[in-house]
Amino acid sequence: AGTARPDGTGTATVATLLPGAEFSTRSPYPDARRLLDAGVTVALATDCNPGSSYTSSVPFCVALAVREMGMTPAEAVWAATAGGARALRRDDVGVLRPGARADLVILDAPSHLHLAYRPGVPLIRRVLHDGVLL
Repeated sequence: AGTARPDGTGTATVATLLPGAEFSTRSPYPDARRLLDAGVTVALATDCNPGSSYTSSVPFCVALAVREMGMTPAEAVWAATAGGARALRRDDVGVLRPGARADLVILDAPSHLHLAYRPGVPLIRRVLHDGVLL
């Protein structure tokens, strides 16, 4: 197992959770809280596909992770960004630091908490991709 902390410690093993699939199939949600408490590195993804996950919305998956899987909003956002990068064994994305790609969104909200507590509300004001404002 790895760690859910954004300090870079842990192993290369990442548990990638797909809350959109459980939502679409009405399957039980995984216990992310248990994984995190055990020191497992967790990533969140949409797994958008026509068979078991009908959403491409990462904010919706963040909201499900908080509501249904026991994650805090900060843990869910970390899992959807840095956790996903770790699952892909990428250290140039998923974090804001010198040398990393400047891929980020600017929210039209006072806090990242709104990603978890306002599902379905379009909160993205601006997008930067590789340092370029789109």
